[in-house]
This record gives sequence, structure tokens and C-alpha cells, in this order.
Amino acid sequence: MAQSSSPISGVAERYAGSLFELASQANSVAKVEADLNGFEAMLAGSADLTRLINSPVFSSEDQAKAIAAIADKAGITGLTGNFLRVVAKNRRLFAVPGMIKAFRQIAAEHRGEAAAEVTSAHELTAAQQTELKAALKSVAGKDVAISVTVDPSLLGGLVVKMGSRQIDTSLKTKLNSLKLALKEVG
Repeated sequence: MAQSSSPISGVAERYAGSLFELASQANSVAKVEADLNGFEAMLAGSADLTRLINSPVFSSEDQAKAIAAIADKAGITGLTGNFLRVVAKNRRLFAVPGMIKAFRQIAAEHRGEAAAEVTSAHELTAAQQTELKAALKSVAGKDVAISVTVDPSLLGGLVVKMGSRQIDTSLKTKLNSLKLALKEVG
């Protein structure tokens, strides 16, 4: 795994590595990954939850109580629930998105897959995801696990990040490039 100079990514990778080891020992990697994906979806859908994990105003006790209640309500129990509680008590909630991303990469590598983050202008159908996985497999030379997020500001197309590569076919980028080209001409 590529090392980054960012302290957040270092924290995220260490926590994700520890969680993966525990999940692997308990034969629950798939369950933990599903729980983390569910928590990530909750984060994406709630500005209040995002504020809770990012704001230094909340004490670690407040964050721990809130995360425990959210995890219980969402059915995130066992290893993932305990992990989120420990992260909250250690005041590391700000790094949870990075931890989820790092865990996903570690799990994909363990399965012999490459991990790709896909941002789309609209929700992809199952057929489109299958076609995208096949196209990425031909590039990567191995199966690809994709994580899809929707960003309507792209207008159309996709942005695919796989390792250190990024493929941007979004209309937003193409329009910005055209805008710059027109400025240079005029």
C-alpha cells in the first residue's frame, strides 16, 4: 500500500489495518465491510453526523455516546460497533472516512482484487456496474471491487480512481477544459 505523508491517512491506515486483522481472525471481514459501507452511507446522508465526527467542539464522551446510539439504532454491532466506539473514545472520528477507505483497500488486496472509487453523475444500474468492473479488470489485470458515489455536479460521465490512476470522463471536466481553451483563444 502506498504510504502518504498525511497524518490522517497514517492514522486511518493503522486503525484499518488493526480492524482488518481482528475481522480476519474472527472470519467476519465481509460483515465488517458491509457495516462500514452502511456507516459510510449514513455519513453521506447526514450533515449532522458529518458535523459530529468532524467538529472538535464535541467532547470524546459526547461523541462516544452519540456513536454508540447511532450504531445500536443502525444495527452495527459486534466488531464494527466496538471499533466505532473505540475510535470515538480516542477522538479519531475525523479519520473514519479514511479508515473505511483504507479497510476497503486492504480487504480488496486480501481477496486479490484491485479497489476503485467511482464517482458518477447518476446512480449506476447493476448492468452498468458489471460492465464497468469488466472494463477495469482488463486495465488492472485482476478483479476490481468498486465503490460508487453519486455527484450530480459532474453533469454526466464518470471519475474513476484506481490506485494512483485517475480517469476523468465527466462533462464538468470537459466543459472546464473547453472554457480554458476558449479563454486562451480569445
